[in-house]
Amino acid sequence: MRDVAVVAFAQSPCQAANRRDDMAGILLPVIREAVDAAGIGRDEIDFVASGSHDFYEGRTFSYIDSLDAVGAWPPISESHVESDAAWALAEAWSWLQLGEGDIALVYGIGRGSLPADLDQVMPAQLDPYFLAPLAPHRDAIAGLQAHAAIGAGLTSEQGMAEVVSRCLASALDNPHAQRSERVDVARLLDAPYVSSPLREHDVAPIGDAAAVVVLAADDAARRLAERPAWLRGVDHRMDTHYPGVRDLTESLSTRRAASRAAEFAGFLPSDVDVAELHTEYSHQEAILAAALGLNGAELNASGGPLAGRPVTATGLIRIGEAARRIFDGRADRALAHATNGQALQQNLVCLLEGEG
Repeated sequence: MRDVAVVAFAQSPCQAANRRDDMAGILLPVIREAVDAAGIGRDEIDFVASGSHDFYEGRTFSYIDSLDAVGAWPPISESHVESDAAWALAEAWSWLQLGEGDIALVYGIGRGSLPADLDQVMPAQLDPYFLAPLAPHRDAIAGLQAHAAIGAGLTSEQGMAEVVSRCLASALDNPHAQRSERVDVARLLDAPYVSSPLREHDVAPIGDAAAVVVLAADDAARRLAERPAWLRGVDHRMDTHYPGVRDLTESLSTRRAASRAAEFAGFLPSDVDVAELHTEYSHQEAILAAALGLNGAELNASGGPLAGRPVTATGLIRIGEAARRIFDGRADRALAHATNGQALQQNLVCLLEGEG
């Protein structure tokens, strides 16, 4: 296995809507920032991988527009995943393991504001025969999961509000956050429900943004970064997309992905200093922390998705934010988690480490 590390990370501010720029316009300055941070030229990139969802754009092969920001010359290997861009990073990590190149650029771009009615879009992630035709409200299944988590004693409405309060306060130091404020827990608990027991603040706000990560292998990583964030273990697993046949209070796929990533890494999630979790809803923090076996790690110090959820870039941002903590020496070991689908259906776990 080759040693592969995150050597640069950049993202655009998450906005509730970006009607001014197209995909290339949002992405281009972020690519420039990441490439400049790595100190490389475009011609040094051997592989590009991206992530996006056509159903947010309302057209097929929508990611083609973003290639105008990547550049068509010189010609290189390029790939795309119809998923959160964290899965594009997993593909790029695998590609670098083949030894056909040393540097890869991974990007995710989401424009969640484009659909006129998200309730017609989100059911596309569900079973196409039974659930999708019912077109449940986009937060309905998450509400069922939150109710089950409370019933199992994993969390409470008070605990969920405390998670939101902490994340929004942490986001005050994050210039890319969509929302940030110091808000009293009691005030949060007075808000009306959107899908009981979920209130509006319990739902990560969907927005528009792009994120870019530069990966490098072996000596290239050591040359490009003073303190690379080494990807010691990467794995992803999935549960059935039919939520009625699984226990929504557990995330078995997260647990399995974490176990496999730990085998690669040589250390456990309980050993990390910080963890960036892809929590699209406040109650999911308790489910993920239990599945990962976290032990005293600082959770979502960036504010996490509850401070802004740029669709299909949110998971990649978790990896970038975890790497940033290693870059600046605030953490020696970090965990990043990404999810895709409803009620934590698909889950990816990265374990990162800085050199001693």
